[in-house]
Amino acid sequence: MSIRNSAKAIIIQNNKILLTKNIDDDGIFYLFPGGGQEKGETLHEALTRECKEEIGGGVAVGELVHIREYIGKNHEHAAFDFNLHQVEFYFTCTFLHEWSDHHAPSNPDSHQVGVEWIDLDALKNYRLYPKEIASYIVGERSKVYLGDIN
Repeated sequence: MSIRNSAKAIIIQNNKILLTKNIDDDGIFYLFPGGGQEKGETLHEALTRECKEEIGGGVAVGELVHIREYIGKNHEHAAFDFNLHQVEFYFTCTFLHEWSDHHAPSNPDSHQVGVEWIDLDALKNYRLYPKEIASYIVGERSKVYLGDIN
């Protein structure tokens, strides 16, 4: 099993966070924009590329605020993620230009059906992955390395 690096964006404006909206057999779920680092890319380059692909906008990558591991065999999706081991690096980001809803993703993920601004106060009411990160995002807890969470 190889370990995959992934860079993720935390984009907050006006007490809302921008997430990708996805659908599977269980319904709607939300993910942070971003994705896998390709050979020869820095994490910042990977995140910039992935944001253009998934949310249709360029971002300025800021501070690294969280690192999360996901070892698939330890979580609810083990049936199809058993061999997945991913290390995710979460960065604060801002848009290079004003973002608007008309920016279409150029290469959305297979389950992605859109993007959505979610009120931070309601974040815990949504099916968000990783689930536990909501308490860190809204400031109830602070830690850089989050460990193997889902």
